[in-house]
Amino acid sequence: MKTEDLIARLAADPVPRGAEPRTLFTLAAIGALGVVAALFFGLIGPRADFLQALQTWRFDYKFLVTLALAASASAVLVPLLYPESRANLRLLLIAPGLLALAVVIELATQPASVWAMSAVGKNMIKCLTIVPALGIVPLLFMLLVIRRGASPRPGWAGFAAGLVSGGLAATFYAANCTDDSPLFVATWYPVAVLMLGGLGAAAGKVIGRW
Repeated sequence: MKTEDLIARLAADPVPRGAEPRTLFTLAAIGALGVVAALFFGLIGPRADFLQALQTWRFDYKFLVTLALAASASAVLVPLLYPESRANLRLLLIAPGLLALAVVIELATQPASVWAMSAVGKNMIKCLTIVPALGIVPLLFMLLVIRRGASPRPGWAGFAAGLVSGGLAATFYAANCTDDSPLFVATWYPVAVLMLGGLGAAAGKVIGRW
């Protein structure tokens, strides 16, 4: 059987083994959200001045970026769970674009003498540790969904799954992180999230084969 014929048959019946991938993704996302919330509030918790920080744009903007990442990566991942589905990978540029805008504002409003210190921050190790740690369980959930789907691009599906997981984990971590400068967020949050993205891409290529 030719590859084109196989894809056409799978497209007619995308998931012959149970629930539809879109439904499984929704269930996995809800489950992942619950697990991450339990881990965060049980082991880490928000920063002490959380309510006061909510009144500052830099703190609030972190959530705009991380939620935009989780949402846009989800919009990319779901179509990739189906054969012959075309995902709009340009959606993945939304979060970096928002972050770049905040960086420009920060550079324009803050003196050059504080740029380096703001970028390094005080929580580099926490960011590079907590975000991947919180994102592992959501990534596992997403990989299970990929396994049940029929993605023609499992590597990209796995990468998107990692970004979804990273965006979710980074959203919770942002509530704890006391480094609010966009320079810090642009330096370390992408590194932490891309750890999960790379892991997801590698795993997706293995478990998503069909």
